Amino acid sequence: MPYPVSTLSPKIVPNDLSTFKSRGISQIERELQQKLVQMREEYVATIEHFNWNKLVYEAGINFEPIVGETYHLYRIRGGNILSMIAPDQWPYPHLASFRLNVDRQWELIKASVEGRSLFTDEGVTDL
Repeated sequence: MPYPVSTLSPKIVPNDLSTFKSRGISQIERELQQKLVQMREEYVATIEHFNWNKLVYEAGINFEPIVGETYHLYRIRGGNILSMIAPDQWPYPHLASFRLNVDRQWELIKASVEGRSLFTDEGVTDL
């Protein structure tokens, strides 16, 4: 039998599991906290990517952009215009430069202004 059947048998003493539990809890908390931070960073990056793309697609575009080429977003007369003209060749306020990807998403190359101020001014919001 795996357990004592007599009063003369040695006493059964349960193992102390408090150190096992405390190590497990602290390790799990650390790992989950790290995962939450990573998920938040991904969420913020996704929202920013969405907002930049929305800003570009809502801007005035007078040509059909070519995949892989770089274009520049300017603020002109209270509106945004996408142009092929480089920032050093045009006097208008440059907002950002983008490259059009194969999946028709605009990849931010360089921002001349902070995106958050543009997104709140333009009414672009979180998902």
